[in-house]
Amino acid sequence: MATVEVKNLEGAKVKDLELADEVFGVKPNGSLLWESTRAYLASQRRGTHSTKSRGEISGGGKKPWRQKGTGRARAGSSRSSLWRHGSIAHGPKPRDYEIQLPKKMLNGALRSALAAKFQENKMTVVESLDQAEPKTKAFVAALDKLEVGSRTLVVNDTRDRNLELSSRNVAGCDLVRHHDVHAYHILSHERLLISEGALTRLQEALR
Repeated sequence: MATVEVKNLEGAKVKDLELADEVFGVKPNGSLLWESTRAYLASQRRGTHSTKSRGEISGGGKKPWRQKGTGRARAGSSRSSLWRHGSIAHGPKPRDYEIQLPKKMLNGALRSALAAKFQENKMTVVESLDQAEPKTKAFVAALDKLEVGSRTLVVNDTRDRNLELSSRNVAGCDLVRHHDVHAYHILSHERLLISEGALTRLQEALR
């Protein structure tokens, strides 16, 4: 069974934590990661785009010119999609882009993402992420001591208002709770910074 170092916010090692082989010992599944990423990005689309069809544009009720004898092409309406200021043929309409994936696939993708970060030595576990006060400077100093950089996904198991306020001004850094983390969140960040409590709960849920 693999182990990982648990550190404090000063960057000092506190203890070793055993990791579940069912989660961190698996081989990352690229297909699952692609499917979950595709589903996540699709669900972020609002789908409110809309273009006007020929029947929705005002005007154009009168035939521009007579059918024969002018030497020009036949035209029935100035709101044809061939005309300037005309309609849009086969344009986008409001729709739902959401893709539903089975829970087993989502959990499998999350396992693969966690395993990939661990196997690439890009996962850092801290004993606690609690902040004494809402100071971005203190949070950035903690990131520097942990050597994780700013392009980091921070996963916590409890809601900490001070942590939220401290991390939201750091470019490239995002904070999520353990029950909201998605494989895409992990893949879209260079490093993973996770609290011991969040890691324990994720292991229990993904076994």
